Amino acid sequence: MGDIDLEQQEPFPVDRDGRRDRDEPDGGRKMGCCEKFQQSVSRWMLPEDVRSKYLERANCCPPPIFIILISIAELAVFIYYAVWRPQKQWVTLDQGIWNSPLTYKPERRQEAWRFFSYMFVHAGVEHIVGNLLMQLLLGIPLELVHKGFEVGMVYMAGVLAGSLCSSIFDPLSALVGASGGVYALIGGYFMNAVVNFREMIPLLGVFRILAIVIFVGTDFGFAFYRRFASDEAGYNVSFVAHFGGVVAGMTVGYVFFSAYNKKLLKDPRFWLCIVGYIVFVLFAVLFNIFLSPAP
Repeated sequence: MGDIDLEQQEPFPVDRDGRRDRDEPDGGRKMGCCEKFQQSVSRWMLPEDVRSKYLERANCCPPPIFIILISIAELAVFIYYAVWRPQKQWVTLDQGIWNSPLTYKPERRQEAWRFFSYMFVHAGVEHIVGNLLMQLLLGIPLELVHKGFEVGMVYMAGVLAGSLCSSIFDPLSALVGASGGVYALIGGYFMNAVVNFREMIPLLGVFRILAIVIFVGTDFGFAFYRRFASDEAGYNVSFVAHFGGVVAGMTVGYVFFSAYNKKLLKDPRFWLCIVGYIVFVLFAVLFNIFLSPAP
């Protein structure tokens, strides 16, 4: 009888990457917390064919600094307006928000920084809690895989796309909140979850898609309420930034997040999305200068 390959008699379960699904991957060495976390991240964020490459070079240094810093900044601004410049209630908008130099207001759109800075100001507790939870739960794993530059680019592309879309399609409404950036992360991740569904663990794929749908549905409910049922200080709060962010995520974000271990500059999809985004920004700028009905 010929020699028997001992690996064929391996009694321990093996996952889809060909790695042992146990805590002792190398010669009895127990996996550390960081290694276990990275293995879970690879299953949630990457298709099967690139997981092993990610795990070979994965580490927790540098930490996901971009998404953590941007979250701290947003929380600090919210606390400033809620505590040091108190409102009637934490859950409502008031003059402190509307008079902020950070809030996007159509009549002040010539102050270009407002197209970005509105992301730091939030409409209330449920608004900031929802945004922070989603961007931390999704942004930290994404940044571990794709690093801060890619995640930062997608996030900021969503923020700018959100304010520009609002200035075009809802030109008389003010804008607050980081939903444009959050929805860019959601859009990019959602597209990868759908496109690579067969290559990922099916149960996790279904759970991810359902979780995104539930969050998006709930958040849109709050956004529609703030836009059509609430009229604080005479301003309507636009919800169009959600659409702008998700479109940016499903295009620019999808290209960035699907290009793991690939050279973006050689990917024609990258240049197509970049050119399309630049054309959109130029059109929005010209619209705001020459065509906008806002004062």
